[in-house]
Amino acid sequence: MNHQSFQRLQQQLTVLEAKMLAECDKRKQLLDAIHPEQFSAARNLIHYLVLRNEDIRPLQDLLHINGLSSLASSESHIRRQLQSIRERLGHEYDKNEIETCDYTFSLKEISKKSEMLFGSKPHPLQPHIMVTFDTSFAENYSIIKSLLQNGMNVARINCAHDDEVTWSRMIHHLKRASRHTGITCKIYMDLAGPKFRSILLKKGKRKGLVKIKEGQLVWLTDDTKGFGDDDVVISPNEKGIIGALKKGDRIYFDDGVIKAQVEKIKKDAVAARIIRIAEKENQIKQNKGINFPDTYINIPSLTDFDLQCLPFVCSHADLLGYSFVRNVSDLETLMSKLKEFSPGAPSIVLKIETPQAVENLPGLLLCGMIQKVFGVMIARGDLAVEIGFERMGEIQEEILWICEAAHVPVIWATQVLENLNKAGIATRSEITDASYAAMAECVMINKGDHTVEVLETLRDILHRTAGHHSKKRFMFRPLNIAKRFIDAK
Repeated sequence: MNHQSFQRLQQQLTVLEAKMLAECDKRKQLLDAIHPEQFSAARNLIHYLVLRNEDIRPLQDLLHINGLSSLASSESHIRRQLQSIRERLGHEYDKNEIETCDYTFSLKEISKKSEMLFGSKPHPLQPHIMVTFDTSFAENYSIIKSLLQNGMNVARINCAHDDEVTWSRMIHHLKRASRHTGITCKIYMDLAGPKFRSILLKKGKRKGLVKIKEGQLVWLTDDTKGFGDDDVVISPNEKGIIGALKKGDRIYFDDGVIKAQVEKIKKDAVAARIIRIAEKENQIKQNKGINFPDTYINIPSLTDFDLQCLPFVCSHADLLGYSFVRNVSDLETLMSKLKEFSPGAPSIVLKIETPQAVENLPGLLLCGMIQKVFGVMIARGDLAVEIGFERMGEIQEEILWICEAAHVPVIWATQVLENLNKAGIATRSEITDASYAAMAECVMINKGDHTVEVLETLRDILHRTAGHHSKKRFMFRPLNIAKRFIDAK
């Protein structure tokens, strides 16, 4: 290495480390509120966000050219990695300056937290596997036993469906199967959250579906007054939506299959033009999901129905999935409610499925660190619709990076081997997608007719790929998520 390169490297690395320390000093009050067992993770997260607030690609190239670590794949111990490079360049640290959060420490921390959340597993290099329970499982002990024997580590019950009687039967069969097989399994229950669904108020109400075509106007309202029987009138099933919509706002029906755009606004109704229909069945169905990616909706993430479910969830679940969490205030509300129950309340899993949750991810993670352990789910279904499918690959990777920096276990969820689960045969692209899931600590599969086969295939894929997923070399352009956090007052 020539002298000029040596000087540039030393200077840039010195400045970066100084910024990391200064940012932690600036946020001392926040760090003082962190659970003692999360303190190192919180500091490392802040160190990492400082790094990702910079464009260090030229620095990475210079490091790589000179045979040094380019800081890639060091999310979990970023300051210690930077210190190691400086030591290779001749810098000497006092003993008390050495960062204790190193590679070995961070691996143990993530592994420990994963086991606390998801339980033990027979293969340490493979992620845990979560299986979504279908309503039929309440009357099918044998399928639950088979799922346990084929690798299920976590059973998922979605509180948006069924009722407490059905959930109780599922849990009863699971515990019975666990006793008989000797295989332990955690119980994860999703709160429903403010899920917006299409309720047909006029045309199509009786059949539960209505035919539409591209270019057609449909109406969104909570009141049918003034509309005829031939009008397509839809309620989003939650108050406060209609008044929040603006001209030009996009609306997606049925998980993104149908795209519309707000064209007219009246006092209590809006008209939206159908822009695209992505399936041959050109129809809007009753109770299908609706997404409003451009609209700021001031509706609590914790609904009245969720509050009614909390006593049951706290009595039976090990993990609680917080749907449609958007900001720190949402999380503080849930944690406050959980304090009203016993100290043994389930661990929280933050479901990242809105643009606001992505933007506020660092703050959500630091708020979650008030607790000893919590997790994050990348809920790719709604998230893809909300942020745009073309951005999904980029965003899910950013979430993985930031959660690794925070030592937070991640659940990779939605549409994993979905075609195999529903049709009995996997597509090439979903095999590739499933292999990418090895970067998470847990993989969730949805319900379908071929769940056992999906488990077998997924275990085979994860076994083949788990040893390879950390070998990529990433280039660190600035992250907007990091910039928003660092620039915040």
